[in-house]
Amino acid sequence: MRQQLFTASCVFAGVIAGVCSTPVHVAGQAPKAAATTKGSIPRLADGHPDLQGTFDLATLTPVERQAGTPITLTDEQAAKLEKQVAATKNYQARPVDGDRPAPPVGGDGSAGPAGNVGGYNSFWIDSGSHYSVIDGQKRASILVDPPDGRIPPLTPAGRQRVALNVRPTSDQSAREDDPGFEPNGAYDDPERRPLGERCLMGFGSTSGPPVLPNYFYNNLHQIVQTPGSVLILTEMVHDARIVRMNSEHLPKTIRKWMGDSVGHWEGDTLVVDTTNFSDKTRYRGSTENLHIVERFTRVDPKTVLYRFTVEDPDTWTGAWTGEYPWQATDELMYEYACHEANYALGNILRGARLKEANDAKKTKQ
Repeated sequence: MRQQLFTASCVFAGVIAGVCSTPVHVAGQAPKAAATTKGSIPRLADGHPDLQGTFDLATLTPVERQAGTPITLTDEQAAKLEKQVAATKNYQARPVDGDRPAPPVGGDGSAGPAGNVGGYNSFWIDSGSHYSVIDGQKRASILVDPPDGRIPPLTPAGRQRVALNVRPTSDQSAREDDPGFEPNGAYDDPERRPLGERCLMGFGSTSGPPVLPNYFYNNLHQIVQTPGSVLILTEMVHDARIVRMNSEHLPKTIRKWMGDSVGHWEGDTLVVDTTNFSDKTRYRGSTENLHIVERFTRVDPKTVLYRFTVEDPDTWTGAWTGEYPWQATDELMYEYACHEANYALGNILRGARLKEANDAKKTKQ
């Protein structure tokens, strides 16, 4: 359930984040055109499909699926799993006892940054309620290639790079798919704190590319289309990616957090090619040589099929491809206000200085 009109302070990885009750409107949106006689999909005046709209990307379909399982779920399997998710959400949404005791110091050991000391409760979470449907079938994974629905193994260089960045503790607060993920000391150095944690980019790969569900909240994305460019606006942290149509890539010396995206039409499909990534956005441990091709196809007035291929020879032994539908919604996109009243970083630095002073006293003793 999406909550629209509220102002809140919430904690994710030590960051105060809220969604303000001010809807975001994108100026200069190309005018809508009625569907032409060429098929049932809406088209703009230039004849290309109209991809514009706001889309809800929430889904229960995971990026990868369990080894040895088929790519589709039967209706019975999907219904059972969806019912279990609904029951869990209902249980988590029950009223809490105002007289309950405080959690133990340092949390109860639960996975994630909060450790069950009082982060988000289920009121704020919208992780999806149904599995994605393509060609009438419920999908068990977003990945379709390799056929086993698993990301290919890391190359020797990729394994070595990941090994150097493995945090030698049980702290799981840093997520491997977060922009700027640097688990080895990333939370010990203010200069290296991840972009997602600093509210500079949406966590996970919600900003893309590839654009993936974050399985958490703020699931909306908006497409605005003109003959010369396409804007993909992400609700979380209001990331905006501009796709330059029929252009050349920028020089390799120019690097961007979301890469350099250029697009062209192949029939009724918008193809977006992205390179020139920054080393600050190591998607799943990738390098600056990450290359992503996305395909946006309007399959009906309410659905855009999103397909992507990821390759980085310095990271994985092969390319991998996924797809899932973007469903149009009438929900409004709201500003994501992330850092207001956030005293976390200042307090972290004060705590570090206090620890240094205490350690110095112990040394003298």
